[in-house]
Amino acid sequence: MRRPVTEPAFTIELQQHDGRRRAQLRGRVTLQDGASLWHDLRAILQDALEPTEIDLTGVTVLDGGGAALLLAASAQARQRGRTIAIVGATGEIARVLRLYDCPGVECLRGAPQRKSLLAQIGDGCHDLLRQVRDILDFIGELVVGIVAAVRRPRTVHLSELTMLMERAGANGLPITAVIHFLIGTILGLQGAVQLHRFGADAFLANLVGLSVVRELGPLMTAIVVAGRSGAAYAAELGTMQVGEEVDALRTLGQDPQRFLVFPRVLALAVTVPLLTAFADLVGCLGGMFIGMVELGIPPTAYLNQLRDAMTLSDVGTGLIKSAFFAALIGLVACQRGLQTRGGAQGVGASTTSAVVVVLFGLVALDAVFTMIFRLLGW
Repeated sequence: MRRPVTEPAFTIELQQHDGRRRAQLRGRVTLQDGASLWHDLRAILQDALEPTEIDLTGVTVLDGGGAALLLAASAQARQRGRTIAIVGATGEIARVLRLYDCPGVECLRGAPQRKSLLAQIGDGCHDLLRQVRDILDFIGELVVGIVAAVRRPRTVHLSELTMLMERAGANGLPITAVIHFLIGTILGLQGAVQLHRFGADAFLANLVGLSVVRELGPLMTAIVVAGRSGAAYAAELGTMQVGEEVDALRTLGQDPQRFLVFPRVLALAVTVPLLTAFADLVGCLGGMFIGMVELGIPPTAYLNQLRDAMTLSDVGTGLIKSAFFAALIGLVACQRGLQTRGGAQGVGASTTSAVVVVLFGLVALDAVFTMIFRLLGW
C-alpha cells in the first residue's frame, strides 16, 4: 500500500532586490519536511553568485532539525565562496537558531587521537588504584556501619532480612539442586569408567563425595548465588543510586551501609552455607545414581563407603569456604551497585562488572583456601 504524498508545511519564494537574492521562507520548518527543505535550499544556494539572504520573517515554527538543516545548507554555500546570510529571525525562532549555530570550527570536536602504549598503561594503573581506593573506602564505611549497628541494632533495616534470605536461599533451591545433581552424575560417569578398569568400583563414593563436599559444592553454589543474588544486588543498588534514592536515604539521616548493604551481606552469610550443605547432599546423590546404574553398586554400600570416606573436617572446610564466598559476593555486588554512574547504561555496566569480579574472586579465594587447608592438613 503506497502512502499518500503530502505537501510540505513550508514555502520558499525566491526574490531579487537591489542586486541581492532573497529566499523568503514561510510556514512550519521542521525535520518532518527535512528532505524537501534540504532539496529546495541546495537548489537555491548552489548556483547563487550574488549575495543571498534567507528571510525567516514568515516562519511560524522552527524545530532543531529544521534549524540544523538551514545552518548546514548555508555553511556548505559559504564553503563554495557564496555570501549567505540568515535574516528576519525573532523571538523563539532566533533562540532555536542561536542554539544550533556554530560559527567557525572552534566548536567542532577534533578527531580522536590514539594513545600511546605508555599512556594506556598509565591510565590502566590509575583506574586500578582508583578502584582499590574505592573498595577500601567502601570496606571502611562498612566497618563503621557494622560497629554502629552493634551499638544500636534498631538502626539496622532488618525488616527485609527474611525476604532477602528467601530470595537468595529458598528461591535458589531448584536451580542449585539441578546443577549439583548433574555435577554429581558427571563426576560419577567420568570416575566410573576409570575406576572400573582397576576393579575399584567401590571408591566411586570417595571420588564424588570428596570432590563435591570439598571443592565443587561450595564453588558452584557460590557461582549460582553470584549469578542470581549478586547480579540482583548490583542492579538494585545501582538503580537506587542512579535514581538518587541513596542520596535521599542520607538526607533522612540513614546510613546506606546499615540500611542497604549489611542486611544483604547478612542474608547471604546465612543462606549460602545452608545452600552448600544442600548442594553437597544432592551432588552425592547424583554420584549414587550413577553408581547404581553404571556399576550396580547398592545404595547401602555407596552410603557406607561415603560415610567412611568423609570426615567432619571435609564438610567443615567446604562450609567455611561458602561463608567467605558469601561475604565476597555481597560486598562486591553492593560496592559496585553503590558506585554506579551514568543512568541505565551505568547500571548494566555495574552489574556486569560485579559478576565478573565476583567470579574471578571466587576462584582465587578457593585456590587460597585450598592451599591453606593443605598446609594445615585438613
